[in-house]
Amino acid sequence: MPNLDRRRFLTMLAATALAAEEAGAQTGQQRQRPAAESAPPRGTFGYEDVIKRARELSESPFDAVVPPMPPQLENQDWDSWREIRFRQDKALLAGGPGRFRLQLFHLGHLFKKPVTINTIRDRIATPIPYQAALFDYGKTKFDKPLPVNLGFAGFRVHYPLNDPRNNDELISFVGSSYFRHLGKGQQYGLSARGLSINTGLLDNNEEFPFFREFWVETPDNDTKITIYALLDGPSVAGAYQFDLTPGEDSPLDISVTLFPRKPITRLGMAPLTSMYFLGENDRHFNDRNKYDEFRPELHDSDGLLIHTAKDEWIWRPIKNPLIQELHTFQAENVRGFGLMQRDRRFEHYQDLELGYEARPSYWVEPKDDWGDGFVELVELATKDETFDNIICTFIPRAPIEPGKAFTFGYRIYSLNDGRDLHKMASTLNTFSAPAKALGSSESTGQLSRRLMIDFNGGDLDYYLKQPSMVELVPSATDAKVIRSFLVPNPSIKGFRAMIDVQFEENKIGNVRAYLRAGPKLLSETWNYAWRFYDLK
Repeated sequence: MPNLDRRRFLTMLAATALAAEEAGAQTGQQRQRPAAESAPPRGTFGYEDVIKRARELSESPFDAVVPPMPPQLENQDWDSWREIRFRQDKALLAGGPGRFRLQLFHLGHLFKKPVTINTIRDRIATPIPYQAALFDYGKTKFDKPLPVNLGFAGFRVHYPLNDPRNNDELISFVGSSYFRHLGKGQQYGLSARGLSINTGLLDNNEEFPFFREFWVETPDNDTKITIYALLDGPSVAGAYQFDLTPGEDSPLDISVTLFPRKPITRLGMAPLTSMYFLGENDRHFNDRNKYDEFRPELHDSDGLLIHTAKDEWIWRPIKNPLIQELHTFQAENVRGFGLMQRDRRFEHYQDLELGYEARPSYWVEPKDDWGDGFVELVELATKDETFDNIICTFIPRAPIEPGKAFTFGYRIYSLNDGRDLHKMASTLNTFSAPAKALGSSESTGQLSRRLMIDFNGGDLDYYLKQPSMVELVPSATDAKVIRSFLVPNPSIKGFRAMIDVQFEENKIGNVRAYLRAGPKLLSETWNYAWRFYDLK
């Protein structure tokens, strides 16, 4: 399983008890078999059947019982579990005309909750029985056979995404409700989740609903693959349909029907989870942590992008704080949001193995009006790259009440830098440094900082010939802008904005800035939150 990174995988699972490193999902529509084939008797299984099961499941108390693991697997370590590999020659879905192939994850190590996995052919659902012959156990040896009803930990789908001669891992589900998928030329990085509940609260009361059962349709062609999933948790049961179209951005359409068991005040829709450890905008934190590292940057994502109903594009560089921070962005009827990996230059990472510059960006677009709510960004402190410390999600303002279905749909694109989502100038870099010319007032707790933002793209190349036409518009909340100025930056065919700001010690200030030429808006809105720590 070459795409599983041991350190991040262990940390993620330890934090969630069920969470996992690999995931990805897509939804699709059912297809008819070619007329030339003699069609066997057809069944009726589809998304409505999963919805019915979710409704019935929600009417019963949540069953938290996990069947006991066989002793051989109960205390299995990482290396032993990793030795167990699915045999490629046993891949499922090979009987259909498409090139999608299904492989399964073995139970063991931290994966102790069995998941039922079914295949669907001609709308007839058939459970996949556990067989030891499906796996190559490598150096892992057991003193007696494993039970025949063992079950599986999850699955992944392979497809010739980059080379017609080779199958690449396209999407995977393993652990809790985590999933990941890829577009062309990408390597696994951030993850998506089916649902989040109470994420980011300091009382550690987060709930992790999990996918209890899956159904994978046998595709009739190479266009799409459809996956259904049954979600379960203490507060909610739900039905999911994933429709995945492999390609440049591999759009993943997701339909969700939830049945709450009790009121949910902080339900996270389309949550994304990522890692940010080191970057150019928080090197002062790196000095504080005394982290000895040859790689200049380490992150799966470097910013949150939001498209509001007012057609404003907000860019928020993410950071690795010294203590947990939670930020909200009002987003009634949000048009889109996502965690982006804009920095695609290898020399900024210098990691030959992990390929951070090839990590995907996930962009979420609602399919309908999600109503009043906010995009929430949680930044957790971490001292290494093994922990997914960044979470973003949309939280509706009204509580989700039991007794009726709650439905929504969205699409996730697996992009590269995502800079073509809009035509305006975008943020390329964010730097900060002491504003030494301003000094500081230790007696009043007022401290100063210079924030520097590089904008490029859009029409800025044209305005380099007439830089006086471009105006920098800064503002701040819980902080004070002392001075600001804008200078051309021909090396990036754009401009560098510099903003000197006074902050209050240990109080979060929010600074915003954008560029305009007269009434014409030239750039997205750069938005940055800062807590001025004592860095001595």
